[in-house]
Amino acid sequence: MPKLFIVLLAALLACPASLLAASNVDDLQKKLDALVAEIEDLNDRIDANEVHTATDRITFTGDLRTKADTLHYKNITWSPGVAVDMDDFFTNLFTGNYGVFNSANLPPGTPVSSTEKAFAAVATHYPELFSQIGAMMGAFGGGASVGTGYMPMLYPKHEVSDINNDIAYTTRLRLNMKAKVYDNVDFSGRLAMYKGWGDSTGVKVFDSWDSFTQDGTDGGNTTGDFLRVERAYFNWKDIGGTPFYLSVGRRPSTYGPPSQYRENEMRGGTPSGHLVHFNFDGITVGYGLGDILEGMNIRFCYGQGFESEQGNGEMFNNIVTKDTHLGGFNIDILADGTNFIQLTAFAAQDVNDGFKGTFAFPTEFAPLFAPTMNQDMQNFPNMNFVTRYQPSTVIGDMKLIGLGLGREEDNGIKYFGSLGYTELKSNGKAGMFGGMGSDNVYKAVGIDTDADPGNDSFMMMPTNTVADDSAQDGYGVYVGVQVPAPMGKIGLEYNYGSKYWTPFTQAQDDMLGSKLAVRGEVYEAYYIFDVNPRMSIKLGGLFYDYEYTGSGSPVGAPQKIDDVLAGTAFNMLPVVDTAWDANLALTVKF
Repeated sequence: MPKLFIVLLAALLACPASLLAASNVDDLQKKLDALVAEIEDLNDRIDANEVHTATDRITFTGDLRTKADTLHYKNITWSPGVAVDMDDFFTNLFTGNYGVFNSANLPPGTPVSSTEKAFAAVATHYPELFSQIGAMMGAFGGGASVGTGYMPMLYPKHEVSDINNDIAYTTRLRLNMKAKVYDNVDFSGRLAMYKGWGDSTGVKVFDSWDSFTQDGTDGGNTTGDFLRVERAYFNWKDIGGTPFYLSVGRRPSTYGPPSQYRENEMRGGTPSGHLVHFNFDGITVGYGLGDILEGMNIRFCYGQGFESEQGNGEMFNNIVTKDTHLGGFNIDILADGTNFIQLTAFAAQDVNDGFKGTFAFPTEFAPLFAPTMNQDMQNFPNMNFVTRYQPSTVIGDMKLIGLGLGREEDNGIKYFGSLGYTELKSNGKAGMFGGMGSDNVYKAVGIDTDADPGNDSFMMMPTNTVADDSAQDGYGVYVGVQVPAPMGKIGLEYNYGSKYWTPFTQAQDDMLGSKLAVRGEVYEAYYIFDVNPRMSIKLGGLFYDYEYTGSGSPVGAPQKIDDVLAGTAFNMLPVVDTAWDANLALTVKF
C-alpha cells in the first residue's frame, strides 16, 4: 500500500496550477475529499483481491442443462426362462422320476400329474417352444444328446406391446473444480447432479442393467437432487524434470473422444468414449512423447471396479467374489489440433456377476418368489421395496481394444471413426443371472410326494455353471460427421454392436440407455444452435434397433430379439425391439 500512496501523491503534485489556484479553499477541499474517497475505494478493492488470492484456492466453473425427451418403445415383451440340461431332464422324465407323464395310458380317473400340467401350460402359451421340446424328446428317444434347451418360468408370458413416454424432463448440473497446489501439482474435480423432474428417490425399478444406482454409473443416471463426486484427482507433472506425470483419484473416464462432439464440448475424458464411459477410482502414470509426434502421450492406467469384501452383504465370506481390477494402456498417437489418433487397450480381471447397487424390486418379479413374497406384494400392490444387489461369484475376465481416428478441417467440418473389440472369457461359473456371455444351467429336480403319488412333480435348481464356457468375441463400429450450419452445426452419427459387443459405456446419460453399448444399430441426428459462446440449444433424435438382448452387460447369453418376440427364446429382463427418442436441450456454461 505505501507504493500506491506515493503514486497518488505524485499525481497530486503534478496537478495543473489551475487546480491549486482554486477560487476558494472550499472548492479545493471538496476536490481533495473526492480524491481521498476514490483512494479509499481503490484500497478496499485491492484488499479484497489480496484476500481472494490468499484464501480462495479453488476455481469453480460449470454448466447447467435442461432437457426434454419424448421416448417411444416398440414391441416390448417380458418372457423369462432358464437354460435347462435337457439330457438330464429327459432321462429323469422317461424313468418316471417326475411322476406320470403320459396319462393316455392310465385307467380313467387317474390324477393327472403336475408334470403333465406343466407341459400342457407350455403347449398353450408357448406352442413354438412345445414343438421344440417335442423334437428334443424324439431326438433323445433315438439316442441322441440334445444338450441345453430353454424353458419358461411364468405363465402366461407378458404379451408384446408398445410403451410411450410422451415427455420426460431432466436437469443436469455439473460443477468443475480446479486448484493449483504447487508449481507442478494441481487438483481437478467435478460434482454432478442429474435428476428427472419430480423425482429424487435415487433408485429405479430393476428393468434393465442400466437401472442400477451404482458406483460406476451414478453420473449418467437420474439419481436425485444431490451432488455426487463424478471425478476428483490430482496431477503431479514434470516429475524430476522429466515428461513423467502421476495422477491419482476418481478418474476422468467419461466423455472421451469421439463422444465429445455430440456433447458440444471439448474432450472430457482420457480413454476412448467408444469403449469407456464409466466412473472408477484408480491411478494413471503417463509420459509425454511430443518430441516424436505432436501431442503423443502414453499412459498406463490401473483401477478397481469392484470391492469384494468391505461393505458386502455377508458376514463370513459365504459368497465367493473377488475384487475386479482394471489395467491397460491409453495412447494418444497423434493430437496436432487437426488430426487425432488414439489406441486404447485394457483388461478387466475377475469380473463378478454384476456390481453392488440398489434398485426398486419390480412387482412383476413377485410370482417368481411365490408364495411368500408374492402374497406380501399383492397386499401392498403400490409399494416397491428397495433392495441392494450383490454379486455371488466370479464369472471370468474381459479384454477391450479400440482404435479411433478423427479430423477437424479448417472450414469447421469434423469427422471421426472408431473400431472396438471386446472378448468375454468365461471361467465356467455362473450367478443368478448367468455367467460371462452364457446362461446359468438349471437341472430339474424331482419332488416325491408319497402321500399323493399322482402329483409327483419337479422344480428347477441352478447348477451355477454355464452352458458354454468358450471365449466370445464382439466388435463395435462408431462413425460420425459434424458440419457447420446457419447459427450452429449439424451432426450425424451411426454405431453398431455385434452379438457379444460389451463396452464399459453404461454411464452415458442417453435416456434410452447408452447408445454405444447397444447390440444392434443406433442412428442419431442433431442440430446445435449456438446462441452465444456460452449458451446452446440442441435439437436431436435417436433411433435404436436392437438385434440381441443384454446390451451393456457381460452377464448371460445374448438372445436374438426376434426369437424372444416369437416365444422361442427367453430373457430374464424385459426386451425391446426398437425405440426412438426426440429431444430438445438448453445448455448454459458458466
